[in-house]
Amino acid sequence: SYNSSNNNTRARSTSNSIPRKSNHLLPPLVIMSCCWVLVVLCGCLTIGGVPLASGLPEGGGDFPVGRFPFLMPKVVPYKPELYLCTPVKVDYTKSYYIVGFEPNATMATAHHMLLYGCDTPGSESAVWNCGEMAGASEYSHSPCASGAPQQIIYAWARDAPKLALPDGVGFKVGKDSPIKYIVLQVHYAHIDHFKDGKTSDDSGIFIHYTTQPQPKQAGVILLGTAGYIRPMTTEHMETLCDVTEDKVIYPFAYRTHTHSLGRVVSGYRIRKDESGDDHWTLLGKRDPLTPQMFYPVENSEPIRKNDRLAARCTMESNRTRVTKIGATNEDEMCNFYLMYFVDQGEPLQMKYCFSNGPPTFHWTNQETQLNHIPDLDASTL
Repeated sequence: SYNSSNNNTRARSTSNSIPRKSNHLLPPLVIMSCCWVLVVLCGCLTIGGVPLASGLPEGGGDFPVGRFPFLMPKVVPYKPELYLCTPVKVDYTKSYYIVGFEPNATMATAHHMLLYGCDTPGSESAVWNCGEMAGASEYSHSPCASGAPQQIIYAWARDAPKLALPDGVGFKVGKDSPIKYIVLQVHYAHIDHFKDGKTSDDSGIFIHYTTQPQPKQAGVILLGTAGYIRPMTTEHMETLCDVTEDKVIYPFAYRTHTHSLGRVVSGYRIRKDESGDDHWTLLGKRDPLTPQMFYPVENSEPIRKNDRLAARCTMESNRTRVTKIGATNEDEMCNFYLMYFVDQGEPLQMKYCFSNGPPTFHWTNQETQLNHIPDLDASTL
């Protein structure tokens, strides 16, 4: 299975930040994992009695901000393109609000990291193989249990810096939330420095949280595609979804993700007027090979029922073979993450917006009924 070692190599924590909220350490908290109990008392976090972080909450008051180290437990990845997951169970007797994410990783080790919010994890193990590309001889599980509520709450790649949410905005977890577990997934693309079998990894994310109720709940919608890219061509991988819920959401950040063939990723809100004309509002556009952090949206106007969300990844292939959507660096991905908040009530039930991708699906398909498609704008920076 997965080896561990006392020779722990600390993954690099990025130093850049989005300084919109002060982050301090450790209010009283109980978080239970599947295999151990983590207890914070008087500002000292322990696993099995071994201190991991310490410090009294700063700033005073009843609702200080805590910093929880959610890291891989000294794993030794044994093959390239390995996906590993590890869970924590949130104390279900209290509501917690995640207000920031601080990566502890480097792209030399981790291709990307994801935080999933789950009702039930995909395994009861402390660490498990959670990759789509697991071999037939291995027993693999998804990050969250099949059929159970799940969502992505954070994603990191390419040495992106830490993220602080706007004041008053937080991801609600624990009591009165469908998120009872948080699962960390790390994709290990390269494992050369682990081949000695002793060097271990603790890539992960420091989660900044508070017990103070936040007036605006955060959510994430992931737009993406399936499909494939033909050899020696430029391909548009596109998706489109209708907002059918009677809620108003306020976008504030976006993130793009592809592998090496991505050139431009763009996302839009589409609103049809009384004459049937589509008005495309740019949410964000980025070269996906720059740091894959969450960037402020280009337009923060609210998104309402009957609006549509669309995304395009412009892919350029000089390969002599077909490139499919898949989990490894030899495959591709097309993702546009939209982070938003709601003024009242719960975030959208819609967490994902996926299409079949090329060659089956394009914005120009007759069934989409789209018009005024910004073809040039969506593929140029």
